[in-house]
Amino acid sequence: MADEYRFDPNGYREMLLDEVPGYDRLQDAAARVGEGLAVERILDLGVGTGETSVRVRDIHPGAELVGIDVNEAMLVEARSRLPDADLRVARLEDPLPEGPFDLIVTALAVHHLDGAGKADLFARVAARLRVGGRFVLADLVVPADPADVVTEIDGVYDRPSSLADQLGWLGQAGLEATVVWSERDLAVVVAERPAGDTNPVGSARQRGVASPDGR
Repeated sequence: MADEYRFDPNGYREMLLDEVPGYDRLQDAAARVGEGLAVERILDLGVGTGETSVRVRDIHPGAELVGIDVNEAMLVEARSRLPDADLRVARLEDPLPEGPFDLIVTALAVHHLDGAGKADLFARVAARLRVGGRFVLADLVVPADPADVVTEIDGVYDRPSSLADQLGWLGQAGLEATVVWSERDLAVVVAERPAGDTNPVGSARQRGVASPDGR
C-alpha cells in the first residue's frame, strides 16, 4: 500500500482518465446510487482529490461528510473542494471512523486490498452502516471475459477480485448486494444493511469473516 504515496494530485484526474476507460461513467453511476436515500452522514473510503465526494454531496448537499485517504497531499486538494468535510489520513486497513453512516462510498480504492483484506473491510463497513444504509463499491474488477480487461494493472499494488467473490464477501458480512452498473472491467455494487440486522459484526463473525478486532 505504500505505493499509493506516489500519487500526485497535480494531473491525477488526467492520469485516471487516460488509464481507466469509463472513469467518469463509473463515478457518475456511483453517485446516483444514493438518490432517494435519506442521508445525514456520508463516509468516503479513499477520498483522493474528492471526485466521488463532490458528486455525492451534489446529491446530498446538507449531509455531513467524513473521508479517509492514505495520501495527505491528495487530502489537501480534496479539502480545497470540500472545506466543511472531515478528511483524515488513514488506511483502509485502519479502524473506520465511528458511525453510524447512512451512505458509505468508495471508488477505485478497494482493489488495492487482497481478498482477505476486502472481506475484512466489508465486515467493518457493515458495522458502520445504519439499518437501511447503503455501501457503494465502485471499482476495478476481474471480468468474466478476459477480453474485457482494458485497464492496466501492475499485479502488485493493483489486486482486483471478481464480482462473484466480492458479492460473496459482502453477503458474508451481512449485506444484501446487487450489481447496478458494469462496463468491461469496471463495476458499481450497492450493498444494503437489511432491516432487522442489529449486530452485523457478530453476524459476520458467525459467517467466518474477520471482525474489526481480527477475531
